[in-house]
Amino acid sequence: MTAVVYRGINDLRVETVPTPRIRHDELLVKVAVCGVCPTDIKKIHYGTVPPPRIFGHETAGTIVRAGASVTQFRVGDRVALHHHVPCLDCHMCRHRAFAQCAQYRRTGITAGFDPAGGGYAEYVRVMSFVLPGVVRIPARNTFEEGALLEPVNTVLKAVNRLTLLPRDTVWVVGQGPIGLMFTRLLALRGSNVLATDLLESRLALEKQFGARWTLKAGLPDLAGKIRRLTGKDYLDAAVITAASDDALEEAQGLVRSGGQVLLFAHTRRGIRSELDLSSVCVDEKD
Repeated sequence: MTAVVYRGINDLRVETVPTPRIRHDELLVKVAVCGVCPTDIKKIHYGTVPPPRIFGHETAGTIVRAGASVTQFRVGDRVALHHHVPCLDCHMCRHRAFAQCAQYRRTGITAGFDPAGGGYAEYVRVMSFVLPGVVRIPARNTFEEGALLEPVNTVLKAVNRLTLLPRDTVWVVGQGPIGLMFTRLLALRGSNVLATDLLESRLALEKQFGARWTLKAGLPDLAGKIRRLTGKDYLDAAVITAASDDALEEAQGLVRSGGQVLLFAHTRRGIRSELDLSSVCVDEKD
């Protein structure tokens, strides 16, 4: 089969690799669609994992082979996949820190080499411990919509960490795909969403996804503009979907005492940011 293989920093190659073989309790899925996640892009740009690997984890496709022990799925099922699935039983899971679960940290989908998602190949092997994360795609939905299940799930998990009341005001920084998902899910939860982005082209999309207010980022006195636009001296929460220290500092100043700032882009280890710790200790900002 054909696959895009990571061979080193900024080195991707289209290669012919063996089609994965499955065990009795696994699935083989023919990939129809796979999204491009920024976490994979970072791994490719910075070489944070050793090659070779086949990335791609926002995957949807059709089951073409099912192991003899698999009874809940059959050949021909259209499915969306999750490459990380928590055990729901360990100490971390009982504390609802699902992403820290030892099983969750294992990658359960591969197209060869060390498991890395595998969606940038024609076929993927779905291991038994992630079968609970395989979801049938309803007939009314496309493969493209199915491939969005994994990123929407991560955003929904983050939204559920926020302790918001209906009509609370939330600032979503950045309106790329992930930011737009936050804007939409928060709006559906009844939040008043302020959405900002550097690109003018995204401002109209923000409104379509449910933002009450939109504002171009990077303007002078952004905090003052936000206060005038919302009519409030403070925000109840902020979601940072762009790795911007300026946005983090601005959000920490705008969020009310007892409010929350949720980081969704600061994933590169070793990078340090300044923070006024009194806002955490005295003002109880999480």
